[in-house]
Amino acid sequence: MKRPNILLIYTDQQRWDAMGVNGNTDIQTPNLDRLASEGINFDHYFVQNPVCMPSRVSLLTGQYPSTLGIIHMGVPVPEDFMTFPKLLHNSGYHSANIGKLHFLPHANRDHREVHPDYGFDHLEISDEPGCYEDAYRAWVRLEAPDQLDHLSLGLPPLAERWHQMMGVKDGVHHPDERFPKHPIPFREKDEYTHTAWVASRSIQYMSERANEGRPFLCIAGIYSPHSPWVAPQRFLDLYDSDQMTLPSFPPEADEKRNENHYGDRELRLARQGYYGMVSEVDHHVGRMLDALAELGIADETIVVFTSDHGEWLGEHLRYGKGYPGHDCVSRVPLLIHIPGKEGGRRVSSLVEGVDVIPTLLEACGVPLPPHLQGQSLYPVFNGENASHKSVALMEATGWKMIRSAAYRYVAHDDGSEFLYDLNAEWGEYRDVSQDPDHTNALIEHRHLLIKRLIEMERPRKRIWGY
Repeated sequence: MKRPNILLIYTDQQRWDAMGVNGNTDIQTPNLDRLASEGINFDHYFVQNPVCMPSRVSLLTGQYPSTLGIIHMGVPVPEDFMTFPKLLHNSGYHSANIGKLHFLPHANRDHREVHPDYGFDHLEISDEPGCYEDAYRAWVRLEAPDQLDHLSLGLPPLAERWHQMMGVKDGVHHPDERFPKHPIPFREKDEYTHTAWVASRSIQYMSERANEGRPFLCIAGIYSPHSPWVAPQRFLDLYDSDQMTLPSFPPEADEKRNENHYGDRELRLARQGYYGMVSEVDHHVGRMLDALAELGIADETIVVFTSDHGEWLGEHLRYGKGYPGHDCVSRVPLLIHIPGKEGGRRVSSLVEGVDVIPTLLEACGVPLPPHLQGQSLYPVFNGENASHKSVALMEATGWKMIRSAAYRYVAHDDGSEFLYDLNAEWGEYRDVSQDPDHTNALIEHRHLLIKRLIEMERPRKRIWGY
């Protein structure tokens, strides 16, 4: 039997609730909802780091950030890391990453240079939309050079500083404002957005591999819905900002808001832009799913949809992502469709990013190397219960967090700690670590964190007794 293909659609900064199937009545995601109906929706899936680079390398190696030694941004991923495509190589897979990979810092490098392959056979890397001369801009230059001037969503601040220090003049046109808190219509034709490019090139790659007789891994690395909130007008028009549901705030946070600081109008516009980007992603997910059917390989292709972390989107009076990994940042979508397996199910057990690679390896009949730190979810597709995890772990520089079914516990390197009762009113906002009524829960979660740290140890293999 031919091993299944894998299409891994990997977005950036998408909250777990940014899909209709996860209970959001404002957002329009018919294709993601369709994928959920055909596969399994793991609705308590947590990533291992609250920012891009450590989260992505953790998922694509099946190891925790601390094991890899990458727990913050800006660390180039070593080329000898045992990545997912390397794990598939001996089983005959051809592998591609198209779009965002983010294994290298991108502010201080020339994106025209050849990228390390990390085990991939085919790479078209563009870590951010249009602000560097890279594979995305090269494609647009070939297909529609008149579209080039309005591709960039803005030069990131650190990249701008590096350009100034090094005297880089790349000729790319950038908008003046990098992170406005409102939606921005894409200024060129819809088919030339970064998301459209990732989908088009992924479809082209899959069509070239479809009749080759060799299984493939295609990672479609989509930048959206990362800010700035730029999307074609037709996707922004799906939403009326005045009708956006607003988040609720506890009194102590609500009193800090005003018309110019996380006001209702600002929060509604932010949601319109963010949801518009998600709906554009959804449209192109539909294109990729349809392409699998048209190519005649839908029945032999595993499809995974997930994201590297979430987005506060104004909750906790913040935008973006980071410490301490509230659910809106640490909990993201995970949809997995395996051909021939019953779909339409929702699994609410705690699941981690490190579990994805073991799951896919087992689904492909590939042995699971002992260095992997996650648990395969494949038994769930055979009707078994998910392996029960007591906590999901997130770790970053100077702190670690565990998320249990009822609590979030955060421990810092200076000895301080915080506990949040997620079943209480405003539980994500209020620390109860000093509350006598939660003493037992605090002790329990200290124990759970220590237990997880011991469980995740993977010592080097012994070759003899001593």
